[in-house]
Amino acid sequence: MTPRPPAPRSRRERPAKAALTHDSIVATAVALMRAEGLQRVTMRRLAQELDTGPASLYVYVANTAELHAAILEELLGAVDLSPADAASEGDWRDRLAAVLGSYTRILFAHPSLAQSALVARPVGPNYLALVEAVLALLHEGEVPGAQAAWGVDVLLLVATATAAEQSIRDRSAGAEEEHNALVAALRDASATTHPRIAALGADLVSGSPEQRLAWIFRTVINGARTTPVTTD
Repeated sequence: MTPRPPAPRSRRERPAKAALTHDSIVATAVALMRAEGLQRVTMRRLAQELDTGPASLYVYVANTAELHAAILEELLGAVDLSPADAASEGDWRDRLAAVLGSYTRILFAHPSLAQSALVARPVGPNYLALVEAVLALLHEGEVPGAQAAWGVDVLLLVATATAAEQSIRDRSAGAEEEHNALVAALRDASATTHPRIAALGADLVSGSPEQRLAWIFRTVINGARTTPVTTD
């Protein structure tokens, strides 16, 4: 006997879909990014995941750029800001580098987001907490206010650009070969034609990426402390 097909199910009997909210949209976008990459986090793909139409999302998020900024804002909640606590021990420069290093590692963990972060403008509480932590440590180091205000922008830009550069290299099939070729070219440079490169060849390629990034942070921090702001 041929089994009878199931009877049509009334829409009234289906579970009601959860109401859309900004938080639920961002949470879904973050999960989608982790599973498929940021390039797949479009308004159309997100609407499909939420079982709605793209037009419904624009009530909560203006465009894809704003959505990516919201994703970044969500991830910034994982940045370790504890070194900025007043009770923390250690030199303020080291603690500031630790906060910035934590921020950079968040972007390293999500390479596609690192490039977007160069232009994304998160404005939520996690971003404000990060800025406040950096400013608090610069204040502890007696960096003048105006210089700290400009310095925080440069420090976050350096961290973001470093992560974005690394994300591009990670996706390049020949990145390791290109790096090795550069190292060889610098180390083997002729002292006759390139005396300064020959003299510093080993130093030009020394240090781990982590050591170099920490040094860059220190350089910018010291520069912010000693370089007056001019607005003429």
